[in-house]
Amino acid sequence: VLLQACGGGLVQAGGFLRLSCAAPRLIFSTYVTYVMEWHRQAPGKQRELVGSITSGGQTLYADSAKGRFTISRNNSRKIMYLQMNSLQVEDTAVYYCHVQGSDDWGKGTLVTVSS
Repeated sequence: VLLQACGGGLVQAGGFLRLSCAAPRLIFSTYVTYVMEWHRQAPGKQRELVGSITSGGQTLYADSAKGRFTISRNNSRKIMYLQMNSLQVEDTAVYYCHVQGSDDWGKGTLVTVSS
């Protein structure tokens, strides 16, 4: 497993969480070439892309995340973040970080938003 996601938990609707994704097994020179992604899988649903970030910090977001979620990364620390604000019950899912194009998904971290 190349990536370790953490930071999930139980939060009330309207609240916020920050997820982190560390890549301790990747060397820096490789990490900085990767486009990194956050995905999520809600109960009974297919996994979906939340957003992505290039090494230079350019981001793309799914419509469901725009205006509420922010992806950032610290290349020197090999860590990516997902700041989630104004959380909704519909955001309840297991969140995974992912190297674009890879087959490695890791364990993910569970986010539960209560009403």
